[in-house]
Amino acid sequence: MIKVLLADDQSLVLGALAALLGAEDDLEVVATCTSGDQVAAAVAEKAPDVCLLDIEMPGANGIELVSQLAKSHPGLPCALVTTFGRPGYLQRALEAGAKGFLVKDTPAEELAVAVRKIHQGETVIDPTLAIASITSGPNPLTAREIEVLQEALTGVGIETIAQRLHLSAGTVRNHISSAIAKTHTSTRMEAALTANEAGWL
Repeated sequence: MIKVLLADDQSLVLGALAALLGAEDDLEVVATCTSGDQVAAAVAEKAPDVCLLDIEMPGANGIELVSQLAKSHPGLPCALVTTFGRPGYLQRALEAGAKGFLVKDTPAEELAVAVRKIHQGETVIDPTLAIASITSGPNPLTAREIEVLQEALTGVGIETIAQRLHLSAGTVRNHISSAIAKTHTSTRMEAALTANEAGWL
């Protein structure tokens, strides 16, 4: 039996995934988590063979969890199963060490096959998303521009962003100008929304 851990903050989705995978003869769902901060303890207690993680969850997001588990449990394959099929998310997930990236509308049979392949050491990526990732290119933003746009996404002004990141207002404006140019937008909020939609933040 392949033991599977599922993490998703939407109870209906979590229940559906558990039912679909649990119906397979060789798969057993040994743990379900509704927030990212439950995953480490569940992995330690249940010793799953494969983890399927949502991206956007309270506690810790799926990409952060993949990175954490790669350090605490090397060799434990993790895949992201998400509603948000954004190319930037795929790139960040693979960099973190994910062995799979699937969207939630993947048919049940394909999801079960993906779990088996990931357990065997293969990497499984939604083909449509893989093509989108290749055509969209890499994330053009620097680490500091990402931090600035993450703050801008909350709607705060430049002075507040500067205080939060311990930068001068002028430096923040420079990072925002650069990010606006790279995202082909005209305001900091547009740049933040565009970058977020691409999965770069």
